[in-house]
Amino acid sequence: MSELSVYRAHEPGQSPVAESLLTMLAVVTVCLLAAGYGRGVQELWTRRGTGRVIPGWRVGAFGAGLLVLLGAEQGPVHDVAESGLAGHMAQHMLLLLVAGPLLAAGAAGLPLSMAAPLPLRRLLARCRVAPPVRRLRHPSTYALLAGGGQTVVLWFWHLPGPYAAAVDRPAVHTTEHLCFLATAWLFWAPVLGSPRHRAPAPVTVLLLAGTMLPASALGAVLTFAPQPVYPQRVLGADPLADQQLAGLLMWAPMDLAVLVVALAVSLRWLLRMDRDRPDGLRGKPVPQGAVPMATTAETERKVR
Repeated sequence: MSELSVYRAHEPGQSPVAESLLTMLAVVTVCLLAAGYGRGVQELWTRRGTGRVIPGWRVGAFGAGLLVLLGAEQGPVHDVAESGLAGHMAQHMLLLLVAGPLLAAGAAGLPLSMAAPLPLRRLLARCRVAPPVRRLRHPSTYALLAGGGQTVVLWFWHLPGPYAAAVDRPAVHTTEHLCFLATAWLFWAPVLGSPRHRAPAPVTVLLLAGTMLPASALGAVLTFAPQPVYPQRVLGADPLADQQLAGLLMWAPMDLAVLVVALAVSLRWLLRMDRDRPDGLRGKPVPQGAVPMATTAETERKVR
């Protein structure tokens, strides 16, 4: 690792012990999430049967999301992130477009609440039925709030000041990644989560499009800026090229992922409408011997 990357990873005079402790805390948190989710799924499957309520593919998605989270924070991905803005952007996209959607697809709300102690479970149940919380938990309201939250977090942490602070200080860096993961998890929950908690298809499409546009604008700013907008010390060997590559890494993958999901939601919505609409709207021929419906003119004469 170059001296520049070491300087960015550890502010001068700051001990790397803080970063090691934060890493241990992250690993412990992931282990607790996995244990709680597994305990809740086991209890649900014991009561309802294996694969009921929470299908096996959702369990696999949640486990894969935890593995992606660990992979994004440690190992080669972490080393690449230390090389400049583009590496950090790749790390951010893993959290926003891979780990977050996988965790949301796991539908972890019910399993984690089942694994909680009984007093905490009762407290959560009382909170869910409270009128303000019920209004916030409405799928459409929740989707709009989650989309707005992710947009604000994405723009805030990619401003020059907050981004430089995250590079310099491990605690701020961890907070940044927690914000990305939490907002991505909440954002994708009404899209990929449990069917009863999903937003209506039109709301989902608007949510995806409305969130994609600000992210695309931020990627375009980084890509087409005539000069670096970040301090030189947080960029790679070629600052402008590093910033442009980071903008493309935000722009292209996010637009592609959101576009694919929006098309899939729209197609499923149209197929459901075609399947559920009444037979009379399908333009079937009138059966032989049946009396055809009176025309508008005939109906008016009869009324008169």
